[in-house]
Amino acid sequence: MTATVTSGDVRTAQVGARPNWSASSILTQVQVLSGRSLRTLVRDPRLVILSLIQPLVLLILFGQVFSSIAKTPGFPQGIGYIDFILPALLVTTALTSGLQSGVAVTTELRNGLIARFRSMPISTGSVLLARSVADVCRSFVELSVMALVAALLFGFAPPGGITGVLGSLAVAAVVCWSLGWVFMAFASWLRQPEILQTIGSLVTFPLMFASKAFVPISGLPDWLQGFATINPLSHAIEAARGMAMGKPDLTVLATAVGGCLLIALVFAPLALRSFRRP
Repeated sequence: MTATVTSGDVRTAQVGARPNWSASSILTQVQVLSGRSLRTLVRDPRLVILSLIQPLVLLILFGQVFSSIAKTPGFPQGIGYIDFILPALLVTTALTSGLQSGVAVTTELRNGLIARFRSMPISTGSVLLARSVADVCRSFVELSVMALVAALLFGFAPPGGITGVLGSLAVAAVVCWSLGWVFMAFASWLRQPEILQTIGSLVTFPLMFASKAFVPISGLPDWLQGFATINPLSHAIEAARGMAMGKPDLTVLATAVGGCLLIALVFAPLALRSFRRP
C-alpha cells in the first residue's frame, strides 16, 4: 500500500521541521564578537572616560614629576625626559591593558554571558580571540590619545617623528596582545576577578619598575640591573624607544616581538583549555 501525502501535509511537515543551522566561519565569529565588545565600551561613556584617565595620569605623574631625572649623570644627552619616558609608558600601559582582558573574561564567566555563548554554534576559541582583538583595538586608541596629549601639552617630539611613534604604538600593541593571553589563561583557570587582580599587581609592578622604563639602567641598584637586563618588558621598552628616537635596533626589535609571540604560543592553548572547562 502506498501512502498519499497531500500538499497540506507537506506544508505542515515543512513548518514543523527544525532548520539545520550551520556555524559561521571563525573569522565571522571573531568579527561579530569583537564588534560587540567594542560597542559595549563605546555605548557607556563612563568606560571610555575611565579607560583614558589612567594613561593620562601616568603621563602627568612620570612625565612631569620625575622630569628632573633628565639632569642626572648617565641620562642620554640631547633627549628630553618626555621623549625618553613616553615610549616606556606606552608599553607599561599596554601591560595593564592585558590585565584588563583577563578581568573582562572573569566578569563574562560570572554574569552568564559565556554560558549563553556555549549554547550557540560558536567556537570557544572565537570568544577569547575576539576578546583579544577588541582589547588590542581599545588599547591602541588609548595609547594614541596618550601620545597626542603628550605632543600637544608636554612637547613630545621624538626624533623618529610620526613614523617612529607609530612604530612604538605597534610594539605596545603586540605587548598588549601577548600578555592578554597570559591574563586570560589565569582568568579562565581562577575565575575570580579579585584573585586575578592581586596576581596581576604582583606581576605588573616588578616588571614595570625593575626595567629600563623610568631611568637608565645604570641608575638602578646593582642587584636590580641584572633583573632589568633580562626583564622581557625591558626589551619591548628598548624597542619602542629606539623606534621613537629614529634609531631602531632590529636585533632588539626581533627579540621583543619574538618574545611576545613565544608568550602567546605558550599561554593561548592554556587559556583555551581552561576556558573550555565547565
